[in-house]
Amino acid sequence: MVSTLAPQVPQVKTQMRESLLTPRFYVTDFQAAAQMDLSAQREELQAMLTEMKTDYNRSHFVRTPEYEQALQQLEPETRQAFIDYLERSCVSEFSGFLLFKELSRRTKTQNPLLSEIFHLMARDEARHAGFLNKAMADYNITLDLGKLTKNRTYTFFPLAWVIYTVYLSEKIGYWRYIIIFRHLEKHPENQFSPLFNYFESWCQDENRHGDIFKALLRSQTSLWATWQARWQSRFFLLSVFATHTLTVHERVNFYRALGLDATAFDQEVIRKTNETSARAFPVILDVEHPEFFPRLQACSRANLEMGQIEKTSAPAWLKTARKLPYIFSVVGHLWRLFWLKPIAVEERRGLAL
Repeated sequence: MVSTLAPQVPQVKTQMRESLLTPRFYVTDFQAAAQMDLSAQREELQAMLTEMKTDYNRSHFVRTPEYEQALQQLEPETRQAFIDYLERSCVSEFSGFLLFKELSRRTKTQNPLLSEIFHLMARDEARHAGFLNKAMADYNITLDLGKLTKNRTYTFFPLAWVIYTVYLSEKIGYWRYIIIFRHLEKHPENQFSPLFNYFESWCQDENRHGDIFKALLRSQTSLWATWQARWQSRFFLLSVFATHTLTVHERVNFYRALGLDATAFDQEVIRKTNETSARAFPVILDVEHPEFFPRLQACSRANLEMGQIEKTSAPAWLKTARKLPYIFSVVGHLWRLFWLKPIAVEERRGLAL
């Protein structure tokens, strides 16, 4: 794991292998976004816009000569796990870029403050996606993001769903990046790519984006001060946490190479994100309930078993039949987790909803 990588012509990918955990491309109700009343959070959003214009990371995502010299040859399992991590992360960032760019374009006339904020967030996401794609090229593979845009199906999400999920994805992204960065500060012998040196400033972009979506959420009373908001908060928190657990345990080799225990890492990220979400949502999940993490682990084991079934040469119908018990198991565990009593944040603050 010490030899310098030899330059090669990268393999260009125009499609990704699809699964339930593959990052999606989204569209939403752009007119509803343009008509959002931001008066309750306008001052905070204006302050965030000023900060975004400063662009603290303008010169951060630049590959220095030291970056190239630090590239290492990886063991096959580590290399594949790292490429999978880079690929999904790149597509996720590029998905955000496309969504924010379109939101900026569609809100420009009716909601110029929101349009400018989305424009700057799209700038950040494009910067991240490009940097990740270049990191993939170090390992002789790259994504054709232009063709990927045309080849993928776009999923419609109502605006409220977009606000909930983007807030959570940005905050959970922050905690993933900063935990890895702090771990490698203490254990530099496990840093097998110079990419990780960029994670501290990178996570600050994620944090700012999350704060913007928190302000958008709190500007709309229907998203935090109603009984529907309580149910939706529980649903999206559980959805994001379950997805995180499944994806982390699909990449155990990646985290092992970093010197991290995948399960401990997953649980720390979930705990931190849940705690952070108390600043935005009316309820958060009781992640310390004795059933919470064991049931998520059971979902992960079932997902890994389904992955093994998918790799076989059996006919599609037989694969589906063999997966059914695992699918029912995952649904059952998530159903039970959804009905665990949540922690009422607004009541804790003394607010009667």
